[in-house]
Amino acid sequence: MNEPVNPVSQVRAVLPSLTPAAQAIAKIILDDPGVVVRSTITEFSAVSGTSEATIVRTARALGYSGYSQLRFALAGAVARETPERLVPGDLGPDDPLTDVIAKVTRAEVDALSDTAEQLVPEQLGEVVAAIATARRINVYGVGASGLVAADLAHKLMRIGLSSHPFSDAHLALTSAALLREGDVVVAVSCSGETTDVIVPTRTAKESGALAVAITNNPRSSLAQVADHVLVSAGRETAFRPGALASRISQLLIVDCIFVGLAQRTFDSSETALRATRDALKVFRTR
Repeated sequence: MNEPVNPVSQVRAVLPSLTPAAQAIAKIILDDPGVVVRSTITEFSAVSGTSEATIVRTARALGYSGYSQLRFALAGAVARETPERLVPGDLGPDDPLTDVIAKVTRAEVDALSDTAEQLVPEQLGEVVAAIATARRINVYGVGASGLVAADLAHKLMRIGLSSHPFSDAHLALTSAALLREGDVVVAVSCSGETTDVIVPTRTAKESGALAVAITNNPRSSLAQVADHVLVSAGRETAFRPGALASRISQLLIVDCIFVGLAQRTFDSSETALRATRDALKVFRTR
């Protein structure tokens, strides 16, 4: 059984899709979830400078029935946190390398933990089943997400699956137009708002392919296009260890997909891995 999903991670994931007023409240929650736990709605209204009605609307936008349910969920999250996770981890320009190591590690460990909490085994299983039987698998991603897309395509190739990564929008769109029912597209975008990824994914769906999104934002434009959404986690900070953590959490999802596929197609995957491993021996020095 997965542990309860961290509500702070949920708030961070949907932050870009909230209204300005809701974002202001959400940012207070992200900065210090304990302030909600300690406050009645009247007290939090005074702290946040917003009306009680706005707070209730924000709670509902975050997926809760009201402020009381949000407060209860955050109380559980705060109680589960270790002291280290409650300490802000932003990096400063004068931080010694010991702090750099500790804070980057903390950000990435937190991102992996939050991603694992949000992965739904049943949905992951459906994604694995679709990829295992697909005629063709296209993987779309640009920038840092393009590296993740390439990693997934490489792993699929190693176990004998027909997979192609695309980081060029024109080539991605061309490939998408040639897909059909029974094909699968995996689209990787941290924000879920990257046009170069959304457009070919939408075209692939129109061509009949099944679309899988790996994104930090489950309410993003990409998520709305996809048939399955696998949510990664990672918090943006001043020197971007959050962005680094997002990549690590995306790679965690890629690894879970890969291992699930290897289990499902064990005999053929083992044969393919052995064949590719043997083929690469020519590059090894004695």
